[in-house]
Order: sequence, then structure tokens, then C-alpha cells
Amino acid sequence: MASIREKQVLALKRMLNFNTPPTKSSSAEPQWKVLVYDRFGQDIISPLLTVKELRELGVTLHLNLHSDRDSIPDVPAIYFVLPTDDNIRRICQDIQNQLYDSYYMNFISAISRQKLEDIAQTAIQCNCVQQVSKVFDQYLNFISLEEDMFTLRNLDKELSYYEINKGDVKDTEMEQIMDTIVDSLFSVFVTLGTVPIIRCPRGNAAEMVAEKLDKKLRENLRDARNSFFTTDNIQAGQFSFQRPLLVLLDRNLDLATMLHHTWTYQALAHDVFNLLLNRVEIEESIEVKGPAGNMMTKKKKKAMI
Repeated sequence: MASIREKQVLALKRMLNFNTPPTKSSSAEPQWKVLVYDRFGQDIISPLLTVKELRELGVTLHLNLHSDRDSIPDVPAIYFVLPTDDNIRRICQDIQNQLYDSYYMNFISAISRQKLEDIAQTAIQCNCVQQVSKVFDQYLNFISLEEDMFTLRNLDKELSYYEINKGDVKDTEMEQIMDTIVDSLFSVFVTLGTVPIIRCPRGNAAEMVAEKLDKKLRENLRDARNSFFTTDNIQAGQFSFQRPLLVLLDRNLDLATMLHHTWTYQALAHDVFNLLLNRVEIEESIEVKGPAGNMMTKKKKKAMI
């Protein structure tokens, strides 16, 4: 079974090939294009694809959405951004200025109907509807750091234990944080092509996330035509019958460190030597403060260690 990182890489390569699976012919003679991303899109792509790999996929330029960009009217542009208000306004501005030959818009998480209508209205006013070629919700709202390890983050700040548990957190802020976590976790399982079994303790933030995620998954499964977990994904090679177990825990108990601890003799020896060194340091500090008779006793004990 492919890892989370491999699945996300495949999804990005498909996106950069105008949302069609890459083939040998397309990789040999790629169509040149411009990649336009926001800060979060850059954070997703950077750990997964090198500049050389982007060039092999036909990306001649990769630019930040909010930077000063020159017009390249003969080249298609692939956008990879979050559907925020600022990003939508800047995309509409690009369409009005006719920066590129065609526009392939890929949103990191699902775009709302209202924002989609704003883009359509701009294209109609500029008489360039045909240039807006495709609009896709990519559901890639997470950052892969290793083969089976990923991280979630908000647009402006990291999703942290402190943000959820600080004393002055508002209900609206908490709701926004929960929705961001749920949206990101949903993206993970859409990318994997499988529905998880969710387990969590009761009475904390983990339960809130679990309930919201369960509701989002059930709503998607209920709509058979638009579900991400149907036979279409089986044919695309994304679906797996092995359902992963998603365990949501409050960080009051930090199990992540224990789960990531290396089960080798090297790690065991490292821990044992650290313990011994700590004992020696404690005994040395006692020697300085104790009477002369006690100093002799401690030195003998230290030699035995």
C-alpha cells in the first residue's frame, strides 16, 4: 500500500499535468506552464518536489500569487492555492489583466459556491470564459514530512496545543480551529482513498474533532455520485479496502513521543547511559555539599557505577 507521501506526490503530479494521469509521452514532451501558488501551497509542494522535478513536469516558472508577476500571454497557468478571500480577489485580478493564456485553478481545500460564482462573474465581464479551463478541489490540505507522517497548520499560524487550551480562547476561534483540523484530516483520507475507523476519548477537543470528521465523512458517503470513496477511486488506484485506525488524543498525554521512539538497542543504550550520567551528576553535587566522611562514601559508589 502506498504511503501518504507517495499518494500526495502522485496527486500533485496529476495536478501539474492538467489533472490527467502522467504518461510516458507527457513526461518526454511536457507542455510548458507556469505554477502559481500561495504561501501554504508552497509549503505543501516544497518537501515533495524539487525544482528539477518541477521542470521535468513542464513548470518553467513557479511564482507566489501575491508577488508582482509579469504577463505571459502564451502560456497556461496552474494555480494551487487556498480559497481565501484575498486569493480569490487576486485570481480575479489576474483574469482581468489577462496575465496568461488559460487558467487551471486547483484549490487546496474545497471552494465555496459564492467564491466560485465570483470567479465566473469576473470571467464573464472580461469576456474570457473559455480561458478558465478547469476548476478542481484537490483536498491536499496537509503537509507530508515523511512517508507516513504529516502535519496540519492554519493559514496564519500553527495549530498548537496552546491555541486550543489557552484561557482566553473564544468560541468562534475554537470552532475555526476545529473546522481547520477536520478539513485537513478529511483531505488526508481523500488522498488515501479510504474511510478511517475513528476512536477518541470523551469530553475534550479530540471528541469534537472526531464528531465533526465523522459527520463530514458520512455526508460525503451519502452522496454516491460525488463521493470520494466510490468505485471511481478503485479504478484510479486510490481506494483501499484496508481501513486505517484514526486515534484522536488530547495532548495532555503525549503519546506521539513514545510511538516515534526507535525500538533499537542503540536507543536503549542511549537512554541507559543518560540515566547513568544523570545519577553521577546528582552524586557529584551531593559530594560538594556533604561532610568529609560522606564524600568518601559517594566517591566509592561512583567508582562502582
